[in-house]
Amino acid sequence: MLERYYRELLNFLHRQVNDRDTAADLAQESYARVLAVQHAGRSILDVRALLYRTARNLLVDRHRRAEVRRHDSLDAIPEEEQPAAPPHLQPEGALASQQVLRAYVEAIEGLPPRCREAFVLHVFDELTHAQVARRMGISVSMVEKHVVRGMLACKQCERQLEGRDDPAPERTPT
Repeated sequence: MLERYYRELLNFLHRQVNDRDTAADLAQESYARVLAVQHAGRSILDVRALLYRTARNLLVDRHRRAEVRRHDSLDAIPEEEQPAAPPHLQPEGALASQQVLRAYVEAIEGLPPRCREAFVLHVFDELTHAQVARRMGISVSMVEKHVVRGMLACKQCERQLEGRDDPAPERTPT
């Protein structure tokens, strides 16, 4: 039953895309999709209508893909007008990111071992204070102190990276 519509569908698609090979590919895909519907056990009231609807949908999809791909070649755009890579992918940005990361790692590694363990479990492994306390066999209060100490070390690292190596301003009594 499906074969009797093949020529008709192929001619319809050829008129739409002006390319015999593309039309044949679209017709084959249309048939494959309709056969998949049949094999799935769903009844088809009008095979011809489903074939044409499927083919039209494939044409729309093809057109949309072509629109997305339609753009100027980067080689055709003058170098000064080409879009810049995101800062983190530019050599200077990548180097700066690595240096910042190293500074934070050094700050965390500079913590006492138990403090570092509690901080890493809480911040990076995303465990709650209670979970960290159970895992390490210490009180929740001690975990809180370790985490605060780790946060202060990271804050100090941030200040150093920003060139504000000064400690937090002291409060004067009023």
